[in-house]
Amino acid sequence: MSGLKKGKQTSRDGSSFKRSSRRPQIDVSVATSSIRQRGEPHSAVLRTKKADQTEQAIIDAAISFFWKNSFRDLSVKKLMDGTHVSRAAFYQYFEDLYQLMEVLLDALTQDILTAAGPWLADEGDPIEQLNSSLHGLVQVAYRNGPLLRAISDAASTDERLETCWNQLLMGFDSLVANKIQQHQKCNLIGPIDADSVAIALNRMDASLFVHHFGRLPRSEPTVVWDAIRAIWLSTLYGVSVGELP
Repeated sequence: MSGLKKGKQTSRDGSSFKRSSRRPQIDVSVATSSIRQRGEPHSAVLRTKKADQTEQAIIDAAISFFWKNSFRDLSVKKLMDGTHVSRAAFYQYFEDLYQLMEVLLDALTQDILTAAGPWLADEGDPIEQLNSSLHGLVQVAYRNGPLLRAISDAASTDERLETCWNQLLMGFDSLVANKIQQHQKCNLIGPIDADSVAIALNRMDASLFVHHFGRLPRSEPTVVWDAIRAIWLSTLYGVSVGELP
């Protein structure tokens, strides 16, 4: 497994999320699909229609805003000041700032599922799969840390967004718990409570990602990767990081 590449601490993220009318959902089939990789530096995705370009500009402006500011500092005026369109244009695409955050959460959900795909797909050695999935999740979190923090903060002040955020967390809890139970049947994992362990591991990851990547300068991603895989591998399979190839 190759190590994580550390980006420049002052660089902006290149995530250009695309608008989706779907609410965030957890679907294991999505986890193994191919989704466009996002990298630095930040740039908007070109659209064929002017309306789509305007909508994408708003989304990109929000992502850029969170690299230097928190959600509580966001307003429609501040957001639109980062675009080349009028403030009124915002309401042609979004009901309010919270609906914008739902769109960002939806796209982030798909990236998370794609990263988790190797272990969830269950094809090959489970320890290598888990190691690969955790590597991918850290990469996603590193690229989108300030956005994760903004979504988490916004969810605490809006019931609708809080529901979407909880759907992501609980949906991923269910996927992990089901995988643990499958591997218990194969005697790969011992007699632990799958649901409780899944929640504990996932909440640990979410907390660490926001803590280490939620603000600039971000922490070294390899440090976070080593920490979470040590806990996941030892908890589920009794394997230490030192035993990995």
